[in-house]
Amino acid sequence: MATEEVSKPQSLPPYPEMIFAALDSLDEKEGSNKSSISKYIESKYGDLPAGHSTLLSHHLNKMKDSGELIFLKNNYMRPDPTAPPRRGRGRPRKDPNAPPAPKKHRAAEPAAAPAVSKTGRPRGRPRKVKPEMAQTGVEGN
Repeated sequence: MATEEVSKPQSLPPYPEMIFAALDSLDEKEGSNKSSISKYIESKYGDLPAGHSTLLSHHLNKMKDSGELIFLKNNYMRPDPTAPPRRGRGRPRKDPNAPPAPKKHRAAEPAAAPAVSKTGRPRGRPRKVKPEMAQTGVEGN
């Protein structure tokens, strides 16, 4: 047997580290797009796995979802540490661990008594008087 040294393939750093290194070295003001990040990684690390583009896409999406990267106008960039956190659109979700709010019971209010404002008039629009009721003065349902 020959005592040849079998060269091991160089172990690659994790994809997030390679992505951060690419963003730091490219140092573009508007951020770097996926193809420029991929070209930098290919030029620096050489032997990459066969599914490099798929792995890169997966890690970019994962880092974008976790907040490690910002995706703006088809470019990826690191978030500004002094910037306030961004809120999503719409109403925030309810906390599932919060205790339920106490329910208000309407049975305690008298149903027949109309609410009267400070001016002495009842709330809302007055009832429309029908012509036959106006002559007799009798109000019916």
